[in-house]
Amino acid sequence: MSPVVDLTCELIRRRSVTPGDEGCQALLGDRLAAAGFEVQHLRFGEVDNLWATHGQGGPLLVFLGHTDVVPSGPVEQWRSDPFEPTIRDGLLYGRGAADMKGSVAAMAVALEAFVAAHPGHRGRIGLLLTSDEEGPDNLDGVRRVAEHFRATGERIDWCVVGEPSSKERLGDLIRVGRRGSLSGRLVVRGIQGHVAYPEKANNPIHAFAPALAELAAERWDEGNQDFPPTSFQVSNLHAGTGANNVIPGTLVALMNFRYSTASRAEDLRARAEAILDRHGLDWQIDWSLSGEPFLTPPGGAVREAIIAACRELCGTEPEQSTGGGTSDGRFIAPLGAEVVELGPINATIHKVDECVAVADLERLPALYQAVCTKLLG
Repeated sequence: MSPVVDLTCELIRRRSVTPGDEGCQALLGDRLAAAGFEVQHLRFGEVDNLWATHGQGGPLLVFLGHTDVVPSGPVEQWRSDPFEPTIRDGLLYGRGAADMKGSVAAMAVALEAFVAAHPGHRGRIGLLLTSDEEGPDNLDGVRRVAEHFRATGERIDWCVVGEPSSKERLGDLIRVGRRGSLSGRLVVRGIQGHVAYPEKANNPIHAFAPALAELAAERWDEGNQDFPPTSFQVSNLHAGTGANNVIPGTLVALMNFRYSTASRAEDLRARAEAILDRHGLDWQIDWSLSGEPFLTPPGGAVREAIIAACRELCGTEPEQSTGGGTSDGRFIAPLGAEVVELGPINATIHKVDECVAVADLERLPALYQAVCTKLLG
């Protein structure tokens, strides 16, 4: 097998369910140290983070990835052990094959090859890995590393995120930005009582329903040329005691805005709260901002380098998208970096029988190395 397939298989065998790393970063750190990289292991809380750099001065190009994976789900539904890499019909199966141990392996192989070919390259090149990308809070992963970089004065100019971005062919889609994510946990208070005596109670479900209808119908913005309009979704509603003859005393709703650069988080919060007030609810809401929207504009050096690499090596004219969920790029962009995501096909991520095409995996290091060469070679 090729070096990138071998390394991907070694990583898949490590059951690094978030926030676990299970030795993935030690393996990668040792390889990069042998290639001349300066390696730091940054552990915050229960989370392992790897920071490896090569070269001197600026500019700084960073490849960003994660070694943690989501749980496998029911093992019996997999055709083979999710943590024993298996190749069938040209596909490499295993948890993390696409999201994103394949990309991490390709980054490491590409960096080794680049510094071997360009030992005196201009600027610096780096690899940043975390074991807390798939977790619910991401408190001690790249978010914390970004705080560390601010404190130490580390400046990143360009960042390539290895998230699986492609749709049908390697390199047919890159992500040049991401929407922001603003979540809220809303509590609506009523008065518990017997369903036969509604006049003696106040049903928070009934009270919230008109407000929910207005929230769902609201046009928060029109988006812009780079982003679709902001969306609002309720992901969970909970109320009740479990008995069908009791009016509940409280309702809890989990809500989320995926918002564009056409809106600001503070404005969305204020408008949502105004709707709750307008309906006379007794409410409390706890907001959580997991990331602001970001965009690497057309003409950005890393965006243009990736587009050119996809054209030359994949024969594709990549779609330049800001869709999808969030990635750890949201913590790097505020440092002033241009951030673009390029990775394998994302059709099987987080699914049973997650897989990546071996042919795509073997081409990925050349793509990443081409970006290095265009920017720092």
